[in-house]
Amino acid sequence: MLKKYLILLLLILFVSNCSSNNNNTEKTEILYNAETLYVEAISYFEKEEYDLALTSFNKIIKIYPLSNEAIQSQIMSAFIDYIRLDYDNAIYKFNLIINNNPSLKNIDYVYYMKAICYYEQIQHEELDGINNILALENLNEVIIRFPDSDYSKDSYQKIILVKSNIAAKHMNIGRFYQKKDKYTAALNRFKIIVSDYSMTKFTPEALYRITEIYYTIGMFEEAKNTAAVIGFNYPDSQWYKLSYNLLSDEKNKTGIMNKIKNLL
Repeated sequence: MLKKYLILLLLILFVSNCSSNNNNTEKTEILYNAETLYVEAISYFEKEEYDLALTSFNKIIKIYPLSNEAIQSQIMSAFIDYIRLDYDNAIYKFNLIINNNPSLKNIDYVYYMKAICYYEQIQHEELDGINNILALENLNEVIIRFPDSDYSKDSYQKIILVKSNIAAKHMNIGRFYQKKDKYTAALNRFKIIVSDYSMTKFTPEALYRITEIYYTIGMFEEAKNTAAVIGFNYPDSQWYKLSYNLLSDEKNKTGIMNKIKNLL
């Protein structure tokens, strides 16, 4: 919740600055001009009177579609949907802004908020496969498009968390297959973790499970090689101790230690 309000504060500062720089001096016979309506809308927004704020933002978009305030009103409208956890509508509106205003000065923020809408829908690795993928894709897009943006660093941190979530899913499925003695399917899952999500906390366990499966199916050399990798990279982990104990006879222990020495 605190994170949301920090984002909200940044957005208020962002849109206020853009609004104050408006050079449009056009006078109309309409009672409220774009700037006046925008100030009114922001006032409603700050008081959390979101329905009234949306009415004012939509009025700006309709009456002054080419004004700076209209673009900011579109962003604010999407942000209100985000606050209300109406992620689908927020994403739809953020996409419209991206498509219609590709050269917007702060377009990086719009891409970032779109990614956050997917990210915040991730609740459990078993249930949110599509949101994991979409969050990862959109966070990566922020980094690729705007490597120097203030939002890239936060996007990178969130990518690590998303990848941990994806790795957890592969880990659970791999354990399930292993218990059912479906070793090939289990190995595939564990190897995905090692190759694609090696920065996550699940890598040492995945390596141990691979060692365990190789040992179970009689591939002792492969088991020793994998245990050696655990010993080299995670010598103090419980997973190395388990793999070491699994290959418990002196011959296998000597083999593991020799493998580790060769890696050094």
